[in-house]
Amino acid sequence: MITLDLCTFDPGVVAKSPAAFAAVVVECVETSWGEGADIVLLPEFTWMGLEPLVEPKSLKRVAEVFWSELFPTLCSLLIRPGKAVVLGTAPFWDVESGALRNRAPILVGDQLLHQDKLHLTPWESDFAPGTELRLWEFAGLRFAVVICLDIEIPEISVSLRGRGVDVVLVPSATETVLGVERVDRCASARAVEMGSVVGVCHLTGKAASELIDENVGRTAVYFPSQAAFRDSPRWVEGEIFESGIHKQRVVISPRDLEVMRRMKQETNPALLESLPDFEVRLG
Repeated sequence: MITLDLCTFDPGVVAKSPAAFAAVVVECVETSWGEGADIVLLPEFTWMGLEPLVEPKSLKRVAEVFWSELFPTLCSLLIRPGKAVVLGTAPFWDVESGALRNRAPILVGDQLLHQDKLHLTPWESDFAPGTELRLWEFAGLRFAVVICLDIEIPEISVSLRGRGVDVVLVPSATETVLGVERVDRCASARAVEMGSVVGVCHLTGKAASELIDENVGRTAVYFPSQAAFRDSPRWVEGEIFESGIHKQRVVISPRDLEVMRRMKQETNPALLESLPDFEVRLG
């Protein structure tokens, strides 16, 4: 069994410095690990809570402080054998392209990985979209991080078809209940389409940041609707919160995923090897 903690996060936490803010995040992760979690997921834009603590207040400065000043210490504290964490997302200045990315830092054992957001909302106009979706392995399972709006794009699941993705992690940030619903309802669809466990966590609270000034959210997990998962809840959606750190513990059974994939005679869209050619016609 693999244990996952989905965590909302409130970037408006009281902190007097970037290092103090980072300490709150570290405590959140270490507490989950100490209570038995193997992997922890934090929300999109967790690190925009640094904005009121830096000068000048800009996305590029937040990127500089996070990646140059805080990330080395985070790595020294959070690189653990047999543990993994997706540290939400932070702005990243891509020197080669001269563009900002919305990037999720991922620590998996002693590996340093990342995932950039591929599809951007209208208010992310200062960012450039990422160019690839990265898969990674942990505890014998294959993972993908799909950031917020990306989970609402069905072409994502088409691209991942047949690649053996066991778990999709969705860090998200939304201002309204409608945003929460869009992300979560699409996450549920991806669990059915891909035969994957899909875990979601949203940002909560208010922050002194134009980008994430108000946030509501929750945690949610969705399992495939297949016989191997019949005897346990196949979706669990938490209460929607306006503030605070809230956690949901998820237990993932590699055996259930393996059994599901062996059941070739069961109706399962994730096991379709090819799709028929067809035309879309009006009338």
